[in-house]
Amino acid sequence: MKINYKLKLLTALIILPAMLSLSCRKDNSKPIPGTALSPKFSTSVRAADETVNVWETTSDQTKLLAQQANINFAADAGTNPTTITVDETQTFQTIDGFGYALTGGSASLINGLGANQSAFITDIFSTASGHVGSSFVRITIGASDLSSSDFTYDDMPSGQTDVNLNNFSISQEMTDLVPVLKKIIAVNPSIKILATPWTAPVWMKTGTIGNGGFTGGSLNTAYYAAYANYFVKYIQAMAAQGITIYAITPQNEPLNANNNPAMTMQSNEEANFIKNNLGPAFAANGISTKIIAYDHNCDQPGYPEAVLGDASANPYVDGSAFHLYAGAISALTTVHNAFPSKNVYFTEQFIGGPGNFAGDFSWHMNNLIIGAPQNWSRVVLEWNLASDPNYNPHTAGGCSTCLGAVTISGNNYTRNTAYYTVAHASEFVRAGAVRISSNTFPSTIQNVAFKNPDGTKVVVALNTATTSQSFKIKWGGESFTYTLPAGAAATFKWAGTQSAAGPPIGQTITLKGFNNDYVSGEDGTTAMTCTRVTPSTWEQFLVVDAGGGKVALQSMGMYVSSENGTMPITCNRTTFGAWEEFTWGVNADGTITLQGNNGKFVSSEDGTQAMTCNRATASGWESFGVNK
Repeated sequence: MKINYKLKLLTALIILPAMLSLSCRKDNSKPIPGTALSPKFSTSVRAADETVNVWETTSDQTKLLAQQANINFAADAGTNPTTITVDETQTFQTIDGFGYALTGGSASLINGLGANQSAFITDIFSTASGHVGSSFVRITIGASDLSSSDFTYDDMPSGQTDVNLNNFSISQEMTDLVPVLKKIIAVNPSIKILATPWTAPVWMKTGTIGNGGFTGGSLNTAYYAAYANYFVKYIQAMAAQGITIYAITPQNEPLNANNNPAMTMQSNEEANFIKNNLGPAFAANGISTKIIAYDHNCDQPGYPEAVLGDASANPYVDGSAFHLYAGAISALTTVHNAFPSKNVYFTEQFIGGPGNFAGDFSWHMNNLIIGAPQNWSRVVLEWNLASDPNYNPHTAGGCSTCLGAVTISGNNYTRNTAYYTVAHASEFVRAGAVRISSNTFPSTIQNVAFKNPDGTKVVVALNTATTSQSFKIKWGGESFTYTLPAGAAATFKWAGTQSAAGPPIGQTITLKGFNNDYVSGEDGTTAMTCTRVTPSTWEQFLVVDAGGGKVALQSMGMYVSSENGTMPITCNRTTFGAWEEFTWGVNADGTITLQGNNGKFVSSEDGTQAMTCNRATASGWESFGVNK
């Protein structure tokens, strides 16, 4: 019995360590609780080599929205300092569309196209493959400066008024604008129409400065109610023609007195008009047409902020509209951040004839097609759809060099710069798409990304450098590399579902802890914390590929270090080694974990103490939201 007991004991002593060893090895291969990936992953789970369609335009016009050879995604590998990381799980504003202004002058030229008119309207507005597919159009309420003459819908002899609008009529639009709009709607029934006046009827104005009262002046307060009813009658008259007006702005360029026609309307005047007259008039007549404020340059974000900041006007206002003849496109984000529940629209930008294709194309792609959506715009509209070879028609004193997206000469038309800028987005990004996350760069490759209602993804990219640039588009665990010539733009489109997201290599991110504060590299010498309410420079981290499936985090040129795994972590290394390398894990809720060289997890502790890298398992305090 003693011998047997000793043999059993010896056997147990021999087997037990082996079992423990096997058990330890098995545990090391288990996924982290609550995560989607193994702690030793090197690449994320991939999808299936999706095919990417590519269209390109070059600055020398040798390629004009020309389809290129297809590309296939492959397993992400290698590094590229210009890596566009597309993340369809992070969504922003809905896109209503891209398009043009259909002025009265454009409509008259289109109406004269004869046998080519149908082909032209189909080319611009059809959503079938191979067409521009414009889904948003801006029209004018009465004449704009690109009409052949001045008029409103209630013009009266000098000295006479029509407060009850008994003489209101849209009859001057029945020759060109209304028939052309009806044909557009027949091709694209879901198109959205924005309508904007250049002036109120002259008899409603005070302080006019020329052209029989059509230039300058402001709306006489005595006629605020009449002018609100003018909008009501207009929307009802268009509806009677089967034309739904989706939105209006109260005044085109309300700070510009010198166009023909024109009318000024200061921010307090617009707020008063909306809250006391226009908004209530729409409500009383059951009109759902949206009211969009401002409709002028990006250099005065204080104007829409003042209108939206008026507590009584605010409920009637859907958002604000912008042009870019002055200021910076980032003003759209300024207003969005001040009023995040209100929408932002980009509604006008002209190209002066005869133009310079390379310069105009790059500027408009960068600031409008890419820049406006990156700054929250739902819409991007170029001005104007059509002109003749002499930039006609226009009023006396109106724009005499406005180059149309197309030039119409008799029964024929040729495509110009704005045709291609809009088409690079509108043909591929459908109404109802959403902007999705894609990191941007201070120079070289500018980009914006979208996800269509059918799930397809679109990236529009532009090379703003003076030499050819190679860049990578990374999507989940897959990527491809593409080279664009200087000044060229490309649109990429693909289907499929994003694979499990790996580290956003090359992207600058913020990390938000369990306490909803941001991780900070502090001043680069003291221990890191997770205590910042808002992110600034030391709270932004560049994700660097450290090789072997690991990443390094760099802030202000310094790398985050887990030290020896027992001391508080810092952000003070000029280069990265083993203790500055982390395994990036993804939790089921989209938050991430960082596992150090010691196999332990970075922890924000209780949100007040210095951060460490000594947790054996990951839970709330060891999980971080990316760019939240």
